[in-house]
Amino acid sequence: MSLAAALDVSHLADYAYDWALVDVETSGLIARRDRILSIAVLTFGPDGTQTDEYSTLLNPGCDPGPVHIHGLTAERLSGAPTFGHVAGRIGALLQDRVMVAHNAQFDYDFLAHEFARARLCLPVTQRLCTLALNRRVEPPSVDLSLASLAAHYGVPQTRAHDALDDTRVLAGIFRSSLSEAARLDVPLPLVPCPPRQDPQFAPNPPKAPCAYRNPGRLTPGSPLVQGMKVAITGETATSRAELVARSVAVGLNIMSSVSRHTSALVTNDAASGSAKARRAIAEGVTVIDEHEFLKLLGEVSPGTPHENQTPKKAPAAATPAMPPTTPTPSPAATAAVADVPAPRRPESARSAKPFGRRRILILGGTHEEASAARARVVELGGAAAINLSASVTDVVLFPGGELDRRMTRITALELPVHAHGWLGSPTSESADVPAPDHEMTEVLPRGGVIDLPTRATAGHWHVSASWAQQTNCEIDVVAFVLDEDEQVSCDGDFVFYSAPESPDGAIRLLCDGPTEQTIAVDLAALPPAAHRIAIAAAIDGAATFGDVGAVQMTLAPGVDAPATAQATLDAATSERTLLLAEIYRRGPRWRFRAVGQGYDHGLETLVRGYGVDLE
Repeated sequence: MSLAAALDVSHLADYAYDWALVDVETSGLIARRDRILSIAVLTFGPDGTQTDEYSTLLNPGCDPGPVHIHGLTAERLSGAPTFGHVAGRIGALLQDRVMVAHNAQFDYDFLAHEFARARLCLPVTQRLCTLALNRRVEPPSVDLSLASLAAHYGVPQTRAHDALDDTRVLAGIFRSSLSEAARLDVPLPLVPCPPRQDPQFAPNPPKAPCAYRNPGRLTPGSPLVQGMKVAITGETATSRAELVARSVAVGLNIMSSVSRHTSALVTNDAASGSAKARRAIAEGVTVIDEHEFLKLLGEVSPGTPHENQTPKKAPAAATPAMPPTTPTPSPAATAAVADVPAPRRPESARSAKPFGRRRILILGGTHEEASAARARVVELGGAAAINLSASVTDVVLFPGGELDRRMTRITALELPVHAHGWLGSPTSESADVPAPDHEMTEVLPRGGVIDLPTRATAGHWHVSASWAQQTNCEIDVVAFVLDEDEQVSCDGDFVFYSAPESPDGAIRLLCDGPTEQTIAVDLAALPPAAHRIAIAAAIDGAATFGDVGAVQMTLAPGVDAPATAQATLDAATSERTLLLAEIYRRGPRWRFRAVGQGYDHGLETLVRGYGVDLE
C-alpha cells in the first residue's frame, strides 16, 4: 500500500488533518539548555499526499554533544545556518498543521525554546505523539522505539539518528499506526499547544538542597536551628542575595513562600500587607526583623541531618504515608493499602493461572461491578484493559455493556465476548492466545509493590497514568518530592501543570494526550532529602473518579521501553483526588507501589498537607 493510500483518511472526520512530521537531532536532552543540530520536516495533506520536504544542518554555536550518537561534529556544523536564519521556513511548514513526532513533547520543547531564542512564536496549536498513539494501539512489538516499530510495521530504516531518514521512517510508522487507530476506532491523542513545558515555565537554577531536617517553628527568644525554613519579604538594608547566602551557609532552608511549615518570616514591616506577611499572621508563624535575624545568624544551633540514603538496616514495614493534615480518606478508600510484595514470577508460574496471557476489557455494569471484575481478572493472572486496543484478547459484558460504542468495532474484530459469569468459572488459557512481547510486565494489585533494579543504568523511570476519554472534566497528574517528614523541601518539589519540572530536573511532567500523563523520575538527580515521590491525580470539574472509571498505571525504565509493571486502579467512587503511586526508599533500595488511595477533597488540601503553599 502506498503512503498516500494509507494516509488517506479524508473520509474520516476524526482522522483528517494536515500533518507536519518532524524530527530533530540535538546536543543534549534538556531543551532550555541544549540546541538543535539538525531538523527535518515532511508535510502531508489529509489524503496522504506529501506536499513538502525540508531538512538542514544547524550551527548551534556550542559543543555538539554526543557525536558518537548523531555523528554531527563541530567541523561539520560550522558552515551551517543558525536556527534563527531558517526559523521562518520551518514556521511556514508547521503553520496550520498538526505537528507529529516520535516522543513529540521532546521535539516540541526544543522547537519552542529555539523559536523563543529567535524571538519568534512557534506556530503550532496541536501536536500528536506516535509513541502515545502506539501506546493506545498496543502493537505486539518488542518495545515502542522508532527502530522496533519500524521493524514491526515493515518500514526500512537506513541511517538511525539522521533527521531526514528518521522523519521518513516516522512517516511509514505513522501511516500504519493511523491505519490501526482507524481500524480499532481509537481516538487520536492530540495535545493542545503550547505544552506543559513552555519557556515561561522553565525552572529556575536549582538551589543547593538543605542538608538538615526541618525542626519546626522558631520560638521567640530561642536560637535558629539548622534546617529551619525561613522566608524573607519586603525591603532590607542588607541585600537579599547576601541574606540568602549567609542563611544557606549556616544550614537554613530559604523558602520563596510562607506556609504552616515555615519556621520564621524575616521582615522589617510586619504590617505591610504582603502575601507572605498575611500568611505568616494567619498561620501563627514567628515574625522577626532583619536586625534580630542577623544576630541569630551568628549562633545557629546544630540540626538533624537527613537520613543516610543507604542505611544498613531497613526500617520496619509500613503502610504508605499520607499527608499529615489531609482529611480522612473517603469511605470507599478506607481499607489499608499495605505492602503487597509482587516478586517476579517465573514463566511456569505466570502461565499456571487461567488468564496468564489474557488482556480483558470490561464493559457495562455499575462502577462497583466493573471494579470487582477487573480485580478478579488480575487475581486470575490476567491484565485489565480500560480501552480497546490490539492487545485486548477478550471482552466481558455486564448489563448495559452491549450499548457501548466500542461494541460495533469489537464485533467487527471478532473478539471473544463473554457474559460476566465467565469470570466466576474461567476455563484454562486457550492455546491460540499468543504470548505478548511485554509478557514479563508485572501486573500489580492495589497496594502491590516491586523493588526497582539497583544497577547503575536503572535510575530513569517513567510512571504513566491513563484513563478513558472524558468529555465533562479534565484530569491533572502531579508529583511531590518528599523528605522523611512527608514534606516538600521547597515549593519547587511540587510538579504540576504550571511548573512541569522540579528545579534540579529530577522530576518532570510529560503530557502525551488528553488521556495520558507521565511523571519522569531521575533517581540519581534527586536531592539527599528525597525519600519518596508521591504521584497523584486530581479532577478539574464536578466529576468524581467514580465517573471517570479505572485509571491504568504503568512503570517503565524509559520513554519507549516495555512496561516493568502495571496496575489498574478503580476502587474510587466519590473521590476527586487520587494518590496513584509512589516511588520510595526501603533500606538500600527504591521501591514502586501502586497505591490507589482516594480523597473526597480537591487537590488544594492534598498540596497543603505536603507543605506546599498555594497563593
